[in-house]
Amino acid sequence: MSTTRTRADTLVCALGSEPRRPVAFRELLRCGADVLPAIRRGLGHADPVVRENCCKLLDHLLVEDALDDLVAMLDDPDARVRVAAVHAVSCDRCKSDACRPDRVAVLPRGIRLLRQDPDAQVRARAAELVGLWVHSHAEAAEALVDARDHDPSPAVRKKAGWYAPGGPIHRRTAP
Repeated sequence: MSTTRTRADTLVCALGSEPRRPVAFRELLRCGADVLPAIRRGLGHADPVVRENCCKLLDHLLVEDALDDLVAMLDDPDARVRVAAVHAVSCDRCKSDACRPDRVAVLPRGIRLLRQDPDAQVRARAAELVGLWVHSHAEAAEALVDARDHDPSPAVRKKAGWYAPGGPIHRRTAP
């Protein structure tokens, strides 16, 4: 095992420690592509806080080889990890290069999360993800309208309403 791998893996494990997390996160982000293998291994860590922060790191350092790993995190058993994965898959602002997930391949998973995830925060984030296709895919609009009208969480209904046809984000992003 190389010194770089050992150091990167140590930093990834430090993501699970409250006092060590900020420094470890910044250092991993600074190292960039050199530590991507350790970050990808961290997606399988036993500690959900480590997995969550690895998703957050991939949001900034995403490379094509890691796309499938990141998309797989949408099915993580921990809601915090799913929230971080949904954000990383849907957000373009955090990306430093042109690597983006194939959103069309992600839409069915986003709709499933919006309709079925037990966690309201995951469903609210999924509304943002599904909202990316509201103008181009009827199933996205239908899922958002259904969530706006029937989700048990007022916060999810509100956010879905922003992206659903007629909502303020829907109007602002109209082609």
